[in-house]
Amino acid sequence: MEIEKNLSNTSNLKKRDLFSNKFGFIISCVGAALGLGNIWMFSYKLGKYGGAAFLIPYFLFVFLLGSTGLVTEFTFGRMFKSGSLGGIKAVFKRKNKKGGSIIGAIPPIGLAGVFMFYSIVIGWILKYFFMSLNGQIMNINASTYFDSFAGTTSTIPWFLIAVVLTLVVVALGINKGIERLNKIIMPLLLVLFIILTIKSLSLEGSMAGVEYLLKPRWEHLLNGETWVMALGQAFFTVSLNGCGMVVYGSYINEKFDVPSSALSTALFDTIAALVASFMIIPAVFALNLDITAGPSLLFITVPTIFQSMAFGRLLSILFFLSIIFAAISSSVNMLEGIVEAVMSSTKINRVRTSISIGLACFILALPLTVNMGSFDNFTNLVTIIISPIAALIVAIIFFYVLKEEEILSEVNKGCKRKLGSWFVCFGKFVFVPVTIIVIILGTIYGGIG
Repeated sequence: MEIEKNLSNTSNLKKRDLFSNKFGFIISCVGAALGLGNIWMFSYKLGKYGGAAFLIPYFLFVFLLGSTGLVTEFTFGRMFKSGSLGGIKAVFKRKNKKGGSIIGAIPPIGLAGVFMFYSIVIGWILKYFFMSLNGQIMNINASTYFDSFAGTTSTIPWFLIAVVLTLVVVALGINKGIERLNKIIMPLLLVLFIILTIKSLSLEGSMAGVEYLLKPRWEHLLNGETWVMALGQAFFTVSLNGCGMVVYGSYINEKFDVPSSALSTALFDTIAALVASFMIIPAVFALNLDITAGPSLLFITVPTIFQSMAFGRLLSILFFLSIIFAAISSSVNMLEGIVEAVMSSTKINRVRTSISIGLACFILALPLTVNMGSFDNFTNLVTIIISPIAALIVAIIFFYVLKEEEILSEVNKGCKRKLGSWFVCFGKFVFVPVTIIVIILGTIYGGIG
C-alpha cells in the first residue's frame, strides 16, 4: 500500500528499540498513565461527585473514550514507527501538504511543558522523602512548611535531581531503561499502596472515609457537573496528550494486540487510582482533615497524618517512596516523547539527546520554580489547552486523513477480536467531537482532568 512506501521514507529505518513483551508494554503504559493527578484528584472527585455513583459515568467514559484514545495513539505510533512528530510529517508529505513539521511539533512541545512543571513537583516529593528518611518531617509545621518551601530557590536542587533521575532512565533506552524500570517499580508501587491502605483502614474513624468513597449518592447523576468531571477524569487519567502514548506505541511490533493492551492499561490504571483513594481518604477522615486539599494533600494533609500516628516516620518513607515511583514512571514517558521527536529529526544519539533535552527543560523551567503564580498559570495553559489540542490533532489526522482500510489494517494486526468499520465511525463522530468538548469544558471550568 501507499502508506508502506511512506513508512520506508521515515527517519526510523534504523533498528528501533522495542518493548520485549506485552507485559512490559502495558506496565510501562500504566506507569505513564498513573500520575500524581490520579492520586490526589481521582479520590477527591470520587467522593465529591457521588461516591460509587460517580463510577458509573467514569467507567462509561474511560472504557469507551479513554480506551478509544489509547487505541488511536498506540496505533498511530506503530503505524509510522515514530512518535507524533514523525508520523504527522509522514502524513503531510504523503498528501503533498506543507506544515507537517509545525503541526507535528505541537504534541512534543506540549509534553515538554508538562515535563517541566511535573519535574518541579517531583522535586518537592523528593524533598519530603528525604525529610522522611532523616525524621525531619515529624517535626515540621505541616500547615506552613510547604508554602515556605515551594516557590523558593530551595526547590532548585531537588528539581535538578528529578530531571537527572528521569533522563538517566530515558538515556538507557526502552528495554534497559524504561521497560526495566517499570517492571521493577510498578509491582513495588502496588505493594506499597496495599500496605499503606491496610494501615489507613485500621485507623479509628476511617470507615467514614470508606463510606464517603463508596456509598452511592444517586442524586449526583442528575448534576451535569458530575458527568463533566467524570469525562475529564476519564480522558486525562490514561494520559492522552498526542505524544507520550504515541511514542510508546511506536515501540511495539505487529504481534501486539493494541485494543487488548488499551483496555488493560485503562483497567489497571483505574484499579491503581481506586487503591490510592482507599490509601488516603480514610486516613484523612480519621484525623478530621480537609479532603478537598487537592495538590496540597500530599504536602500538608498527608504529613499531618503521619505526625499523628505510631510508626509515622516509617509510613511516611513508604508513602513518599510510592509517590516517587508513580511520578517518575510518568515523567519518563514525558521525556521519552520529547527525546524521540528530536532523535527522529536529527542524527543525535539517545544519550546526547536525553541530556540536551533534560538540561534545556531544566533551564527553561527555572523561573517557574521561584514563582508559584507563574507555575500555576503555566500548568493551566499546558494541561487545559495545549495537551488536549495535541491529542485532538493526532485524533483528527488518524480518523479524518488516513483511509479507513489503512486504520483497520493496522489496528487489527495481532488482534484476536478484529475491530470493524464501527471503530472508525465512533472515532470520527464521537471521540473527536468529545475531545473538542473536553477542551471547551476545561477552559470553562478551569480544568476538568
